[in-house]
Amino acid sequence: MKKTNLVLNIISLAAVVVLFVLHFTSPKKSETTPRTVVETSNGGIVYIRLDSVINAYDMYNDLRITLEGKVSSIENEINKKGRALENDIKSFQEKMGKGLLTRSQAETMSEELQRRQQELQLYSQQKQMEIAEEENVMINQVMNEIRLFVANYNSQNSYSLILTTTEATNTVISGESALDISKDIIEGLNKEYIKKRNK
Repeated sequence: MKKTNLVLNIISLAAVVVLFVLHFTSPKKSETTPRTVVETSNGGIVYIRLDSVINAYDMYNDLRITLEGKVSSIENEINKKGRALENDIKSFQEKMGKGLLTRSQAETMSEELQRRQQELQLYSQQKQMEIAEEENVMINQVMNEIRLFVANYNSQNSYSLILTTTEATNTVISGESALDISKDIIEGLNKEYIKKRNK
Protein backbone atom coordinates (compact mmCIF):
# COMPACT_ATOMS: atom_id res chain seq x y z
CA MET A 1 0.00 0.00 0.00
CA LYS A 2 2.79 2.48 0.89
CA LYS A 3 4.68 1.75 -2.31
CA THR A 4 1.48 2.23 -4.30
CA ASN A 5 0.86 5.64 -2.69
CA LEU A 6 4.49 6.63 -3.15
CA VAL A 7 4.49 5.52 -6.79
CA LEU A 8 1.24 7.41 -7.47
CA ASN A 9 2.65 10.56 -5.85
CA ILE A 10 5.84 10.24 -7.86
CA ILE A 11 4.00 9.57 -11.12
CA SER A 12 1.75 12.60 -10.55
CA LEU A 13 4.73 14.79 -9.79
CA ALA A 14 6.59 13.42 -12.82
CA ALA A 15 3.60 14.09 -15.08
CA VAL A 16 3.43 17.72 -13.96
CA VAL A 17 7.17 18.10 -14.47
CA VAL A 18 7.00 16.58 -17.95
CA LEU A 19 4.15 18.90 -18.93
CA PHE A 20 6.11 21.84 -17.57
CA VAL A 21 9.22 20.81 -19.50
CA LEU A 22 7.27 20.23 -22.71
CA HIS A 23 5.51 23.55 -22.38
CA PHE A 24 8.65 25.60 -21.81
CA THR A 25 11.11 23.71 -23.98
CA SER A 26 8.97 23.00 -27.03
CA PRO A 27 9.96 25.20 -29.95
CA LYS A 28 7.78 28.20 -30.71
CA LYS A 29 6.32 28.43 -34.19
CA SER A 30 8.63 31.31 -35.04
CA GLU A 31 11.73 29.40 -33.94
CA THR A 32 13.54 27.33 -36.50
CA THR A 33 15.84 25.34 -34.24
CA PRO A 34 14.99 23.68 -30.96
CA ARG A 35 16.70 24.92 -27.81
CA THR A 36 18.47 22.58 -25.44
CA VAL A 37 19.57 23.56 -21.98
CA VAL A 38 22.36 21.62 -20.30
CA GLU A 39 23.47 24.06 -17.63
CA THR A 40 24.14 23.46 -13.98
CA SER A 41 24.41 27.11 -13.05
CA ASN A 42 21.60 29.52 -12.27
CA GLY A 43 18.78 29.12 -14.76
CA GLY A 44 19.68 25.55 -15.63
CA ILE A 45 17.86 22.26 -15.30
CA VAL A 46 18.87 19.74 -12.65
CA TYR A 47 17.36 16.57 -11.23
CA ILE A 48 17.14 14.58 -8.04
CA ARG A 49 16.83 10.83 -7.59
CA LEU A 50 13.77 10.93 -5.32
CA ASP A 51 13.95 7.32 -4.15
CA SER A 52 17.59 7.82 -3.11
CA VAL A 53 16.72 11.07 -1.34
CA ILE A 54 13.85 9.48 0.57
CA ASN A 55 15.83 6.39 1.56
CA ALA A 56 18.78 8.48 2.79
CA TYR A 57 16.59 11.03 4.60
CA ASP A 58 16.96 10.60 8.36
CA MET A 59 13.41 11.76 9.04
CA TYR A 60 12.02 9.01 6.79
CA ASN A 61 14.23 6.40 8.42
CA ASP A 62 13.27 7.50 11.95
CA LEU A 63 9.55 7.48 11.11
CA ARG A 64 9.87 4.13 9.32
CA ILE A 65 11.60 2.54 12.32
CA THR A 66 8.87 3.84 14.63
CA LEU A 67 6.17 2.51 12.31
CA GLU A 68 7.90 -0.86 11.99
CA GLY A 69 7.96 -1.07 15.80
CA LYS A 70 4.21 -0.46 15.91
CA VAL A 71 3.62 -3.06 13.20
CA SER A 72 5.71 -5.61 15.07
CA SER A 73 3.85 -4.92 18.33
CA ILE A 74 0.46 -5.26 16.61
CA GLU A 75 1.52 -8.47 14.86
CA ASN A 76 2.66 -9.95 18.18
CA GLU A 77 -0.63 -9.01 19.83
CA ILE A 78 -2.70 -10.48 17.00
CA ASN A 79 -0.60 -13.65 16.95
CA LYS A 80 -1.00 -14.02 20.73
CA LYS A 81 -4.77 -13.65 20.47
CA GLY A 82 -4.81 -16.01 17.50
CA ARG A 83 -2.87 -18.70 19.37
CA ALA A 84 -5.20 -18.40 22.38
CA LEU A 85 -8.22 -18.77 20.09
CA GLU A 86 -6.62 -21.72 18.31
CA ASN A 87 -5.94 -23.44 21.65
CA ASP A 88 -9.53 -22.89 22.75
CA ILE A 89 -10.81 -24.32 19.44
CA LYS A 90 -8.63 -27.42 19.88
CA SER A 91 -9.85 -27.83 23.45
CA PHE A 92 -13.45 -27.50 22.30
CA GLN A 93 -12.91 -30.09 19.56
CA GLU A 94 -11.31 -32.51 22.04
CA LYS A 95 -14.21 -32.13 24.46
CA MET A 96 -16.66 -32.66 21.62
CA GLY A 97 -14.78 -35.72 20.45
CA LYS A 98 -14.82 -37.23 23.94
CA GLY A 99 -18.50 -36.45 24.45
CA LEU A 100 -17.83 -34.19 27.44
CA LEU A 101 -20.26 -31.44 26.36
CA THR A 102 -24.02 -31.36 26.10
CA ARG A 103 -25.52 -30.11 22.86
CA SER A 104 -26.47 -26.85 24.57
CA GLN A 105 -22.94 -26.35 25.95
CA ALA A 106 -21.43 -27.20 22.55
CA GLU A 107 -23.66 -24.69 20.75
CA THR A 108 -22.86 -21.97 23.29
CA MET A 109 -19.10 -22.63 23.10
CA SER A 110 -19.20 -22.84 19.29
CA GLU A 111 -21.01 -19.50 19.04
CA GLU A 112 -18.53 -17.94 21.48
CA LEU A 113 -15.54 -19.21 19.48
CA GLN A 114 -17.03 -17.95 16.21
CA ARG A 115 -17.69 -14.56 17.80
CA ARG A 116 -14.08 -14.36 19.04
CA GLN A 117 -12.77 -15.37 15.62
CA GLN A 118 -14.82 -12.63 13.91
CA GLU A 119 -13.66 -10.07 16.49
CA LEU A 120 -10.05 -11.06 15.88
CA GLN A 121 -10.48 -10.70 12.12
CA LEU A 122 -12.13 -7.29 12.52
CA TYR A 123 -9.42 -6.19 14.94
CA SER A 124 -6.72 -7.31 12.51
CA GLN A 125 -8.37 -5.46 9.61
CA GLN A 126 -8.78 -2.32 11.73
CA LYS A 127 -5.10 -2.37 12.70
CA GLN A 128 -4.04 -2.91 9.08
CA MET A 129 -6.08 0.14 8.05
CA GLU A 130 -4.58 2.20 10.90
CA ILE A 131 -1.06 1.22 9.88
CA ALA A 132 -1.78 2.01 6.21
CA GLU A 133 -3.12 5.40 7.24
CA GLU A 134 -0.08 6.11 9.44
CA GLU A 135 2.18 5.05 6.59
CA ASN A 136 0.38 7.37 4.20
CA VAL A 137 0.68 10.27 6.65
CA MET A 138 4.37 9.45 7.12
CA ILE A 139 5.03 9.54 3.36
CA ASN A 140 3.07 12.80 3.06
CA GLN A 141 5.13 14.35 5.90
CA VAL A 142 8.39 13.29 4.28
CA MET A 143 7.33 14.50 0.82
CA ASN A 144 6.16 17.82 2.27
CA GLU A 145 9.53 18.36 3.96
CA ILE A 146 11.33 17.46 0.73
CA ARG A 147 9.15 19.84 -1.32
CA LEU A 148 9.72 22.69 1.15
CA PHE A 149 13.45 22.09 1.25
CA VAL A 150 13.75 21.85 -2.55
CA ALA A 151 11.74 25.07 -2.96
CA ASN A 152 14.07 26.84 -0.51
CA TYR A 153 17.11 25.25 -2.16
CA ASN A 154 15.91 26.46 -5.55
CA SER A 155 15.28 29.99 -4.26
CA GLN A 156 18.98 30.11 -3.35
CA ASN A 157 20.21 28.53 -6.61
CA SER A 158 17.67 29.86 -9.14
CA TYR A 159 17.34 26.78 -11.33
CA SER A 160 14.77 26.95 -14.10
CA LEU A 161 13.64 23.41 -13.43
CA ILE A 162 14.29 20.65 -10.91
CA LEU A 163 13.21 17.24 -12.17
CA THR A 164 12.71 14.09 -10.13
CA THR A 165 13.46 10.57 -11.19
CA THR A 166 13.14 7.18 -9.54
CA GLU A 167 13.86 3.60 -10.47
CA ALA A 168 10.11 3.15 -11.08
CA THR A 169 9.40 6.23 -13.21
CA ASN A 170 12.70 6.99 -14.97
CA THR A 171 11.73 10.58 -15.77
CA VAL A 172 15.42 11.18 -16.36
CA ILE A 173 16.71 8.11 -18.15
CA SER A 174 20.19 9.47 -18.64
CA GLY A 175 21.75 12.67 -17.44
CA GLU A 176 25.06 14.25 -16.65
CA SER A 177 26.07 13.44 -13.09
CA ALA A 178 26.83 17.14 -12.60
CA LEU A 179 23.10 17.80 -13.01
CA ASP A 180 22.20 15.36 -10.19
CA ILE A 181 21.75 17.41 -7.02
CA SER A 182 20.50 14.48 -4.92
CA LYS A 183 23.57 14.51 -2.65
CA ASP A 184 23.14 18.23 -1.88
CA ILE A 185 19.44 17.71 -1.17
CA ILE A 186 20.11 14.73 1.13
CA GLU A 187 22.82 16.58 3.05
CA GLY A 188 20.67 19.69 3.44
CA LEU A 189 17.54 17.77 4.44
CA ASN A 190 19.42 15.74 7.06
CA LYS A 191 21.16 18.83 8.44
CA GLU A 192 17.77 20.59 8.83
CA TYR A 193 16.13 17.49 10.31
CA ILE A 194 18.89 17.02 12.88
CA LYS A 195 18.46 20.64 13.99
CA LYS A 196 14.68 20.15 14.38
CA ARG A 197 15.06 16.76 16.10
CA ASN A 198 17.58 18.08 18.64
CA LYS A 199 15.39 21.02 19.71
